[in-house]
Amino acid sequence: MADFSENNSGAVCGRNAVNELLASGRAVDKLLVKSGEKDQTLSVIVARAVKAGIPVVEAPRKRLDSYSDHHQGVVALVPEREYAELDDIFALAHDRGEPPFIVVLDHVNDPHNLGAVIRSAECAGAHGVIIPKRNAAALGSIASKAAAGADAHLPVCRVANIAQTLDELKERGVWIFAAEAGGTSLYECDLSGGAAFVMGSEGEGVSRLVREKSDFVISVPMYGKLNSLNVSAAAAVILFEAARRRHS
Repeated sequence: MADFSENNSGAVCGRNAVNELLASGRAVDKLLVKSGEKDQTLSVIVARAVKAGIPVVEAPRKRLDSYSDHHQGVVALVPEREYAELDDIFALAHDRGEPPFIVVLDHVNDPHNLGAVIRSAECAGAHGVIIPKRNAAALGSIASKAAAGADAHLPVCRVANIAQTLDELKERGVWIFAAEAGGTSLYECDLSGGAAFVMGSEGEGVSRLVREKSDFVISVPMYGKLNSLNVSAAAAVILFEAARRRHS
C-alpha cells in the first residue's frame, strides 16, 4: 500500500465523506482518528473500518490538521486516485438504461467548487464528471470533502484536452450545452436527451474554443441585481432542471 505523508492529497476528510468512502468499498490504507475523540458517530465509522480490516490509528490534531482544517476528527488515507475512463461514464448510462447525462468542467480551479459540482451531479443522477488534467482543480482531499462522498459513487474522468473530448462526445450522440451569460434560457431548451453540460472557470467562464465546439449556449435567467452565479450554484440549478426534464 502507498505511504502518504501529511501533505499528500491522497486523503478523504470529514465524517460524511469518510462514511461514504467506506460504504463504497474503495481501498483505504489507514484511518486516522483524533486522539481522545469519542462519540457515537465516530464510533460507527471506526467500527465499520475495523470490520473492513482497515487499520485505525489515533493521531494528534496537528497531524489531522495537515490534511484539512475541517477533518471533524477523522481522515482516511487512500491509494493514489484512480480516475475513470470515458467508457465508464457511458457504461453507467447504459446500465441504467438512460441517455448519457454528463458534466464537463472547463478548467474550474477551486477544489471546493469541484467538490460541490460533483456532489450536485451525483444527486441529480448524472453519469459522470469530466475534468482536464492541467490547470484545473484535481480530486484531492479538499474537493473530496466538499463532495461529501459523492466522488465515491460517480465516475470522474480526467482528460488531456476538453475540446477534443467534446468532439468525441458529439460523435457518440451527446449534445453539448455550454453554460454562459447571454445564452438561451435554460427553461426554453430541450434537455431530455443525451447531454453534456459544460461549466466554465470561475474567472474566465467557458473558453472560446470550447464554446465554439458546443451545440447550444444556455443561461440561468437572473431576476435580481447581480448577473451571475457561482459555478457550483449555477451547475446545481442547471443539473436539477435537466434531471427534472429527464424524469418527468
